[in-house]
Amino acid sequence: MSTASAPATRGPALRAIAVVVLVPLLSALALWAFAWPAARTAPRDLPLGVAGPPAATAGIEEKLTRQEGAFEIHHYADEAAARAAIEDRNVYGAVVVTARGPELLTASAASPVVAQLLQQAVTGRAAAEGGAVRTVDVVAAPAADPRGAALNASVLPLAIAGIAAGAVVTLLGLRGVRAALTLVGAAALVGLVAAALAHSWLGVLTGDWWAEAATLGLSTLAVGAAVAGCAALLGTPGIGAMAFVVMFLGNPFSGAASAPQMLPEPVGAIGQWLPPGAGSTLLRSVAFFDGAAATGPALILTWWAVLGLGAVALGDALKRRRKEDGPTAERRPALVG
Repeated sequence: MSTASAPATRGPALRAIAVVVLVPLLSALALWAFAWPAARTAPRDLPLGVAGPPAATAGIEEKLTRQEGAFEIHHYADEAAARAAIEDRNVYGAVVVTARGPELLTASAASPVVAQLLQQAVTGRAAAEGGAVRTVDVVAAPAADPRGAALNASVLPLAIAGIAAGAVVTLLGLRGVRAALTLVGAAALVGLVAAALAHSWLGVLTGDWWAEAATLGLSTLAVGAAVAGCAALLGTPGIGAMAFVVMFLGNPFSGAASAPQMLPEPVGAIGQWLPPGAGSTLLRSVAFFDGAAATGPALILTWWAVLGLGAVALGDALKRRRKEDGPTAERRPALVG
């Protein structure tokens, strides 16, 4: 009797041990994914413009390059060219030498954190040396969200909405075209509702309403399709696998709270290839910069959505083939030796 009961007792004990080990492991992993990039936030090849005659900008550039690896310097002929580069999202700001003295151009809409950092790096240094630098916010963050907190906070809800959509489609047993249409419809509604809240009610987005709704919907679809597609190929564990990628890597590596160039390498680059990072970058472009530099992140989100929906269709086709092959194999006569 004791021998027979041993396997039954061993099963719950092993599960308990697994829980005791996995929970701290997941907690440590979550702390690493979220806390490490935040603790190591600093400029790394941050695109910054310098405008004016070379002889006049040489001293400024020399001071900026003292912080080795902090800034990636771009040269422009005059203030107009530097402003255009900021509006096109080629640089986060620019130091311009004018007849009135040096001037700092920033874009708090691109990143309030970076705009503040540039003010400290440029105007703070000038003040310490007894000079003064006038600051001009070329593309300002909306008055309703000057710190960009609301936009940053939108990354997690969109990721959760996408994960929920993919999981529900899988658990309800939807497959093929029906699953794809459900994912697209849910993402479209999420985009409309999110745009209504963020743009029409809160006023934290100030671009084209429909472009913002499309961006929010595409971000949700990229995650939802990836979750459903992974589950279609791997089964229910696929939901957890993609949820892990989105929540533990995509969200903290997105750079939404600061900028991709402010995160440790290669975290910032990796984050831009995942839906949360590409989605937040695209949303800034359409909400504040008239769609400038939107092509790259839009293609990445589309890539995730298309591959995810393709995996849903492939998973459905494989299941159909297995069902068709099963009865055929059973009806096949056995060979007599």
